Amino acid sequence: MTDSRKWWVLAVTVATAYLLYLLGPVLTPFMASALLAYLGDPLVDRLEKRGVSRTLGVGIVFVGMLAAAALGMVIVLPALQQQVVVLVGKLPQVLVWADERFLPWLNERFGLAIDIEPGVLREHMAGHWGELSTVVRNVLMQLGRSSQALLGWVSFLLLVPVVTFYLLRDWDGLLAQIRDLLPRRIEPRFVAIVGEIDLVLAEFLRGQLTLMAALAGIYVLGLWAVGLELAFSIGVIAGLVSFVPYLGVIVGVLLGASAALLQFGDLWHLLAVLAVFGIGQTLEGMVLSPWLVGERIGLHPVAVIFAVMAGGQLFGFVGVLLALPVAAAVVVLLRHSRDEYIRSSLYDRQSPP
Repeated sequence: MTDSRKWWVLAVTVATAYLLYLLGPVLTPFMASALLAYLGDPLVDRLEKRGVSRTLGVGIVFVGMLAAAALGMVIVLPALQQQVVVLVGKLPQVLVWADERFLPWLNERFGLAIDIEPGVLREHMAGHWGELSTVVRNVLMQLGRSSQALLGWVSFLLLVPVVTFYLLRDWDGLLAQIRDLLPRRIEPRFVAIVGEIDLVLAEFLRGQLTLMAALAGIYVLGLWAVGLELAFSIGVIAGLVSFVPYLGVIVGVLLGASAALLQFGDLWHLLAVLAVFGIGQTLEGMVLSPWLVGERIGLHPVAVIFAVMAGGQLFGFVGVLLALPVAAAVVVLLRHSRDEYIRSSLYDRQSPP
């Protein structure tokens, strides 16, 4: 490749990245639809191999996705709403616990003399509770009246299923058209590299989603056995954010420990909550992650964390969606670059006789 072509490729790459940055809000539903279509295409291909037409296979998979989403909304959202109600109802207990137990404990254990008379904290917060409720209610009403935000949510919810259906139906055709546009000289190598990227990304996403569901189940059952009233919401949140390595257990421990102290106020239940997340983390590291995700994929946890954070910082939610595909591509390209370097004379240049 000549120097002029290299500069041209660099300019196109920079322009594409800047265009993605500008079109981030518009591209969000399309990226979400592309991710759903990517996840559903293997199921459609399996149905095709069994003699089902492409259109009928897409319809079956699409209805299955809608049913799963509806089931999640019917089961998860009411449960989360109930948990939020319980949490809001416990806010006065937070003040009582802080006033009667936490502040005296700090004074006794660490000698921190906090000049707050008993009951003053509760009275102060109670005096401003009405103002806080009014502010929250006004903010929610303003969000509800915001036609732009409402239109954005409605368009997102309506656009994603439609785009997902059409992408699922035409997925193989779109890939074939892209392949036909490639220069014949680089087409075999390019297709081989993209195939490796697809294998890395598919294995990672499939394993990671299963791992998230397994961890959410473990956390919910464990916290429920402890007797925590917020077991469902805390377990689900910890399982979902475990998509980023180590973030799930950190968030779960913070939320679970706080809820245990507020509900029980003793050390034993706090230790039980910590034990639940300790067992979950042990199972993840020794059993679930090697079995579901595997070491052969090559996406190191540090690389995943950096990719998600960098994508979110640069391109917002679209960057989060693009982070793992880009990370998978970089891993495969670095692997090929390493092989090329080892085969080159720079790595093993023999000295002249």
